[in-house]
Amino acid sequence: MYTETDKRCQLTELIAHIQSGDCLAIGGGLSSREPIAALQELIRQDIGQLALVGSAHGIDVDLLCGAGCVAVSGESYVGFEQDFGMAPNYRRACESGAVKVQDSCCYTLVQQLRAAIAGLPFMPICSIKGSGFMQLHPEYQIMTCPFTGEELVLVPALKPDIAILHAQYGDVHGNLHIAGPPVADILFAKAAKKVIATVEQLLSTEQMRETGVTIPYFYVTGLTEIPYGAHPTACYPFYAYDRRHTAEYYRLASQGAEAFTQHYLQPYVLSCHQHRDYLDAIGGEPALQRLSTWQQSNQAWRALYE
Repeated sequence: MYTETDKRCQLTELIAHIQSGDCLAIGGGLSSREPIAALQELIRQDIGQLALVGSAHGIDVDLLCGAGCVAVSGESYVGFEQDFGMAPNYRRACESGAVKVQDSCCYTLVQQLRAAIAGLPFMPICSIKGSGFMQLHPEYQIMTCPFTGEELVLVPALKPDIAILHAQYGDVHGNLHIAGPPVADILFAKAAKKVIATVEQLLSTEQMRETGVTIPYFYVTGLTEIPYGAHPTACYPFYAYDRRHTAEYYRLASQGAEAFTQHYLQPYVLSCHQHRDYLDAIGGEPALQRLSTWQQSNQAWRALYE
C-alpha cells in the first residue's frame, strides 16, 4: 500500500518509476483518456524494451512503437478505428520483428488481471478456443472441467510492473476519479505492482469525496497534474478527440520511420522539454479552445470531426 499524505510530483519524477524492460499497462483506450503526456516524457527519458499489455489502443501504442520503446506487444487491438485504419508504426514494428507479437483478446486480459488480483495462478476462459491465439501463447494450458467435462483454456495471472493512467480528477493523497468508462484502468490499478497517474485537475480531498473515488489512494504511487495530458485523445468533459492533429500524426507515421522521427517525434516530443511546449506546438490556446466547443451543440461537436 502507498499511504504517503502527498503524492504529487513533477512529470519527470513520475516517469522515473518506469524502468527499461518493464511490463507496462497503459490506461484509457482507443481515442479516449490515454496518458499521452506521460508517454511523451517516457520517450524523452529513453526508456525502452517495454512489454505493453492492454485492451484496445491507438496512438499511444503506435507512438511508443514509432519511438522504438517497445519490445513486446500484448495488446488485443492497436489501430485508429474507423477514422484512419491500421496503426502504421505498430504494424511496421511487428512485421519487421522489432516488436514480438503476443496479442490476445480483451477478455483474456481481464481474466489474467483478475487472477493476479485474487492471488490465483490462473483463470479459465472459453473465448479464444479455436483461434490462433494459442500459437502465440505457449504458456496457455488446456484442461477439462471436472464439473461439466467442457474443455477450458487456462491463462496465467498477469501482474504488470507499472500501470500508467490518466484520470479527470485526483487529490494529493492519490485518489483518482475517472468520469465515463474506466476501460481496464481499475483492474490495472489493482493488479499492478505500481500505479502512476496524470490528472486533468487536482481537487481538495473534500471535493474528491463529493465527486467520488474510482481508484483509492492506496493503489497509487504518485501523480502529476497535467491539463490536456491525454491530447490528442479525448478527456471528457474537458476536451474532445483532436481529429485534426491525429490526421497529421497518421499522415507522417504512414510515410515511414525516418519521416515520422524527423517530422513528428522531433517537433512534438523530443524538442518539447515540458508539456506546455507540446501544447504550443499543436497550436496553443486557439487549438485547445476549439476542442472544448464540443459541449455547445450537436453541430459544434460534429464540426470537430469534419
